[in-house]
Amino acid sequence: MNQEQTFWQFIASQHDKLLLQTAQHLGLTFLSLLLAMAVGIPLGIFISRRRPLANPVLGVAGVLQTVPSIALLGFMIPAFGIGATPAIIALLIYALLPIIRNTYTGITGVNPMVTEAATALGMTKSQRLFKVELPLGMPVIIAGVRTAAVINVGVATLASFVAAGGLGEFIFGGISLNNTNMILAGALPAALLAILIDLGIGYLQRSGRKAMRYALYLVVVTGIATTLFILWPSGTEKLRAGFTPEFMGRQDGDMGLRSVYGLRLNPKVLSDAVMYKAAHEGSLDVISGYSTDGRVNAYDLLVLEDDKKIFPPYYAAPIVKSTTLTRLPGLENALNLLSGKINDSVMASLNYKADILNQSPQRIATDFLKAAGLFKPPRDGGAGVVRIGTKIFGEQYILAEMYRILIEGDTDYTVATKSGLGGTKICFDALMADAIDFYPEYTGTGLLVLLQPDPKVAEAVSKEPQQTYQYVDKAFRKYYGVQWLKPIGFNNAYALMMRRQQAEKLDIHSISDLKAYLNAE
Repeated sequence: MNQEQTFWQFIASQHDKLLLQTAQHLGLTFLSLLLAMAVGIPLGIFISRRRPLANPVLGVAGVLQTVPSIALLGFMIPAFGIGATPAIIALLIYALLPIIRNTYTGITGVNPMVTEAATALGMTKSQRLFKVELPLGMPVIIAGVRTAAVINVGVATLASFVAAGGLGEFIFGGISLNNTNMILAGALPAALLAILIDLGIGYLQRSGRKAMRYALYLVVVTGIATTLFILWPSGTEKLRAGFTPEFMGRQDGDMGLRSVYGLRLNPKVLSDAVMYKAAHEGSLDVISGYSTDGRVNAYDLLVLEDDKKIFPPYYAAPIVKSTTLTRLPGLENALNLLSGKINDSVMASLNYKADILNQSPQRIATDFLKAAGLFKPPRDGGAGVVRIGTKIFGEQYILAEMYRILIEGDTDYTVATKSGLGGTKICFDALMADAIDFYPEYTGTGLLVLLQPDPKVAEAVSKEPQQTYQYVDKAFRKYYGVQWLKPIGFNNAYALMMRRQQAEKLDIHSISDLKAYLNAE
């Protein structure tokens, strides 16, 4: 296994990308905060004048803030596509509640005797607002802005799911790649930004109105400048590419495309949940993907031939500690019932049912096992509990349901499923911490993400699927006390994909063809 980089070595090697992501993060935060202030403060003033409307308005803002941030981003995509626009709108919505509420509270909290005195002096409503109520309520209003700013710094890390950039690219890439340095490279600057912005706004709050006015000008200029930087086209690429955070940091991903093929696509980074649809709708031309994904055929995508073989075999198999197999006799036999039963085309059809037909994983698993003659009704289940973990994509949910049915039908155990644990690092750490008993993993991921052998060793053992499987099983037993059970049968390898019609029009069938097209004048 390779010696790991120190955190500072990683920062030194990735400083350009870190600066870019920090600038993107600031742009998203400042512009969304500025827009939220432009909407929230006038709305707070309005409901302070129309108090019966206060509860409905604050209630709607509160409900919007309770929507999970990833779901909110998902709602933005059909209307605004991918990129900075849906992220900024989602962040604006998250920032509204504290700004509206604190503006309303700040104004209504002004002593009535003061406002009555201002009215007695002949001030109009407008004069009273700007000369009395807003100045006196400003500490409370600024407190709301501080809260909104800190919220937005944190939520902006999710902007990478919709190709809006920001420090989330490092965080989620690191989670997927079992790379603590990458996680820290995104998380620490985000935390530092939140602290500095909070302290900066607090300092301005204490410095008087003149300093706050200059600060507002600075926020406006910074927000507009950094947002134009995000939104402005980064070049005149012939083809627009989009890769997942995990693919960006893998040797069998963007790094391999650069080193082996010399392919530099300058891709947007986004979640695979929106990547396929973006390709289908023409927002992207080239994407990373998975060979057994149901959306490949549904969206008529062409998998480009990996003619230089940078993608190793990714055969799926459950991994489990040897001590767990001893503690739970009969578990290994139940799990191995699925061995060899699912090939690539079958898995793609099962994924299609989940991704396109929206069938539940439980229904898909039950129908398949019945057709394969493996379904049995559950037993009493008094022998104990088996905990299954999964990563956060549909194929894993389907496999987990299959294993649940097999375990409960062929043993006396009951099953607790812990779905959606995130990327490889979270699942494997949960396995090693005995938080779960097993989860489905892929030989290529075990080789390159968890073991991280010397590149020459990785290349040598990636020639044949059986050789890769034997290497990872032996190494996992040695280093982790973990066994790879019998492979399920399908190979869910990484792949580059294009819309079939576009690829055929450009005569691109392999990754080398893609490179030649991009290099052509």
